[in-house]
Parts: sequence; C-alpha cells; structure tokens
Amino acid sequence: MYARPGVAKLEWTERRPEMFKTVVWATDGSESADRALSYAKTLAAEGHGKLVAVFAEEHFVGRSSPYPVLADADELKAKIHEQIAQARSEGLDASFRIVPGITPGSAHMIADAAREEHADAIVAGTRGHGPVAGLLLGSVTQRLLHIAPCPVLVIPSHGTNGAAPAS
Repeated sequence: MYARPGVAKLEWTERRPEMFKTVVWATDGSESADRALSYAKTLAAEGHGKLVAVFAEEHFVGRSSPYPVLADADELKAKIHEQIAQARSEGLDASFRIVPGITPGSAHMIADAAREEHADAIVAGTRGHGPVAGLLLGSVTQRLLHIAPCPVLVIPSHGTNGAAPAS
C-alpha cells in the first residue's frame, strides 16, 4: 500500500462494509417483480441484512366499501408468502408486509413502507413499457425513483445479459 510521509498508513481488513442492512423488495406478484427477487436476496445476503417484501394492496373506493384493484390479490399474496418462506429456508432474515391504500398510490405506499423499515435500498422490477406507454399508463417504478427515501435498483424486464445473480 502506498503511504506518504506524515500520513498514517491505512490498514485494510477482511471485513467489507455492510452497505445494505435492510432491502425492500417491491412486488406486485408479476414476472418482472419475480425477476427482481434474486437481486434483492443477493443484496440482503451480502450485507448480512434483512429482506422485506412489500406488496401494495390498492383498493378502489366504492359507494359501500373499498374493494381490491387486483381480482387475484389473494393468490398473489399466497405466492409471495411462499417466496418469503423459500428465502427464509435459504437462511435469509425475510419478512412480508402488505400495505393497503387507495389507488393510484402504490409508489407512495412502497416508499412509506421503506421509510418505516429504514430501508437502505429498494429493489423493483419494471414491466418494460416504452416511454409513451409509461406516460399514458403510469409507472409505479418510475414514480418510486422520484419519491423513494433510499436508492432504488430497477431490474429491467428484458436483457439483463442473462446475469441474474444466483439466489
């Protein structure tokens, strides 16, 4: 190691800094969210931290009571519970949070959950809509990039060079 006169020599240690103690995996149960899971698990494992799956359960407000936006929300939640159970069996400290709210507020619900969890990073997938479709349809991930309390790692729906980390 290079040292100048009058400057203390730095000692390197074997220990890497633990960058991500809490990683939020933003999931809607889609294939793109599933693709992002392996990245979220890798970040959490490398930092010896915890993985928190966050599912934003949006509701429409009707005359009598709110009702879920996704008709298959129960099946999606069961699938995510299984994914978290698998992560635990792999030795990760993993948990699952369902955050209810009114549509369209998924990005804010995820950002609020990340803030409450003191997340160091959020990992999310993207569906790969083009810029015009994203503008017209809206993009939870795009909005999340602007309002998140921490860095957001966005996993594209295509072309990750086949290099998804092993989980």
